[in-house]
Amino acid sequence: MKNIRLLVVIVPLIAWVAGCATTSRPHQISSYQGDPLTAVVVAYAPEMEGILNRIESDPEASIVSTKTIKGVTYRLGTYHDAPILVFATGMSIANAAMTMQMALDYFPIEQVIYMGIAGAVNPKWQPGDVIVPERWYYHDESVYTNENPDKPGEYVLPEYYAAFLEAQPERQAKDPHLPKYKPFHFIHPDEVLIIKEGMDKPQDTAYFSATPRLLKAAEAAIEEMPTQRILEKRDAKLYVGGNGITGSVFMDNGEYRKWTRDVFNAEVTEMESAAVGQVCTVNQVDWMVIRAISDLAGGQEGVNTENLYDKEVSRVGANVLFSVLDELSE
Repeated sequence: MKNIRLLVVIVPLIAWVAGCATTSRPHQISSYQGDPLTAVVVAYAPEMEGILNRIESDPEASIVSTKTIKGVTYRLGTYHDAPILVFATGMSIANAAMTMQMALDYFPIEQVIYMGIAGAVNPKWQPGDVIVPERWYYHDESVYTNENPDKPGEYVLPEYYAAFLEAQPERQAKDPHLPKYKPFHFIHPDEVLIIKEGMDKPQDTAYFSATPRLLKAAEAAIEEMPTQRILEKRDAKLYVGGNGITGSVFMDNGEYRKWTRDVFNAEVTEMESAAVGQVCTVNQVDWMVIRAISDLAGGQEGVNTENLYDKEVSRVGANVLFSVLDELSE
């Protein structure tokens, strides 16, 4: 891959700067031309700082031009001869979905590698550990119900959701990765309906699976990485596998965190990845998410301490991301 792109990478970047029009892919809106891009994506500023610092310090990497589309800054550049697109989705499900779809509409992206911080759901993870989950679930796609006045402790379920629960044993027998559905008080977990090319109607989807090729690259990259020290206090653990969960809430409640661990067997929680996975899945674009642990969600006493570690753990997450890019280029 590296040798093929070496001679052509400068051309598309210059073409964008010059504003040259060209024939684009059927779903692509922009006039950008050139080789397919690897999208290097984060959620917000501290994570972007880690990415840009790493590019600036590498003589074989650079940002060549920037383009602002509907308020979002997209940076075009190269990393070890491969063309990259660097941008931040913004925090939350809605921002992640909107910005990722916009990037896919405007640029010829062949693969997405997302990096950011996350709260641990599994208490064995500590700040600075990095997890690359295989699957991503929405933990708050759900039904809020009233308590049954005739049966205290039970809830009145909509007919469609009662039928959904009845179908679960048969589904779970076929797919061991489906959630083990049970309520959190009045909150009953559900699944998102998606539709994509090849479907004649929307279907329930419990989770989105990262691209196996990219997960294998992450495993190989981690094996070759030097020890990652966290504030000179401990060595980070780096792990590929398991489940991550995404929601529209900043999870800072220990009881709810334990429930998500039971239902989704989750390792980490945050606010963007399942949306990124959904958009990439529908667009048939390879994707993977790298998450660096900043705190134990709802695990502290008093005020959340996520902000104490965000820059440090973003640095380690960026190291993993660029090690994956190195692996892919080889």
